[in-house]
Amino acid sequence: MIELGRLSAGLAGAGGVALAVLGLAFLRDPAAALRLSGHRAENLPPVMANRYLALAALAVLAMLHRDAGVIAALFAVLGLMGLHDAAIYARAGHGWGRHAAAGCAALGVAGLAWLARAGGA
Repeated sequence: MIELGRLSAGLAGAGGVALAVLGLAFLRDPAAALRLSGHRAENLPPVMANRYLALAALAVLAMLHRDAGVIAALFAVLGLMGLHDAAIYARAGHGWGRHAAAGCAALGVAGLAWLARAGGA
């Protein structure tokens, strides 16, 4: 019999690999990646709305779970996303401050959660 915990962890890893492949495709050739992912540029605003709402749900779920490790990991990723977006906009000559502030705030949450975890609180 297949242990469901191992199966779900393996499938999560496979999903992570698929997401990484798409991310790298978008870095190399955005037009080809749009085709590969099935997305269309004109639909990106509602797609981004969905992404922000999904990330908000993950943040709320992490809060409700009350595990400092989960909170630290999630907010470290969110912080790096914010700082990466800030760098993209800065290189393009656009406003980047809001993204940098959000990234730093998320990294602050991650740091506090990491300290709480390290202290056993």
